[in-house]
Amino acid sequence: MNLTGQRAWLRPFLATMGLGGLVALGVGDDGIWFPLVVLATAGFGFAVLFRVFPKGLDFALGAAIGFATYAALFAVIARTAFPEAPDALVGLAFLLPMASFLLAVLASEASLRRIVEEGETPDERHLRRIGRIILLLAIIATASLSFPFNRLAPLWQGIVMLGGAGLIGALAAGTVRELVRLMVDMAQLMDAISGRVVALVVPIAAYAALFSLITIVFACLFRIADGHSQIALFSGPAGPIRLNFRDALHFSIVTISTVGYGDIWPTDDGARLLAAVEVLAGQILLLFGFFEITRSRLSVGEGGKGEGGA
Repeated sequence: MNLTGQRAWLRPFLATMGLGGLVALGVGDDGIWFPLVVLATAGFGFAVLFRVFPKGLDFALGAAIGFATYAALFAVIARTAFPEAPDALVGLAFLLPMASFLLAVLASEASLRRIVEEGETPDERHLRRIGRIILLLAIIATASLSFPFNRLAPLWQGIVMLGGAGLIGALAAGTVRELVRLMVDMAQLMDAISGRVVALVVPIAAYAALFSLITIVFACLFRIADGHSQIALFSGPAGPIRLNFRDALHFSIVTISTVGYGDIWPTDDGARLLAAVEVLAGQILLLFGFFEITRSRLSVGEGGKGEGGA
């Protein structure tokens, strides 16, 4: 095997573990135990899926996105519905559905490998099954949040959580074929998106450059106007404030993006007019970006037709 083949797993592994590590750090509200379980599960999942379906980066990203979504939803539901459940049971409840799915993948490796290698166009039957899976998962999640399980003793909270995780694990194992087809669909979508991103690099770079230019120019104008005024032109929650450049840059970014945090606002008519001009410039820039991206997509499509015709 050549060096490229030996390293075929490296980029998918880094992508999977990078996203898994980010999610693990993000959900680590109550110590290090749960993040370690999340990270270990991500590694175990990658090892199983890459062994069975060595489809490269797109497939790994699709699987990682699904895993990250599951981890985030689990963290929210677990700490809302079962806030006092023992950490060991929380980790076990997180692992149970993933282990059930991965073991089902290993048990059906041959048939599932054919799905990945040959590919199947999503049909109405497949979509209905995926819809039913999502509905059942939503029912389990809603029941967990609706019933007063948070009033139970900590041990019983953990036991009920394990029961719900067992139901999800059984569902995942029983519908492993549909879930793998969904992962293949996501991989195909990621491949299509990555192909389009290459064509959009130039307009995106141009948009980012113009966005930076407008933001910095107006930040300088705000700072100069406030610095040369006898009175403060801006206010904050504590009253009138004098802008330093960092504040002016922050206000400029908030203004052009129309976010409106409300931590700094103009109190002078001239500063308000200047802010309005920046908002207008931002809207024009947005139209420019949309136009360029659309034109780039059309150019790519026409190029593809030309090559096909040739």
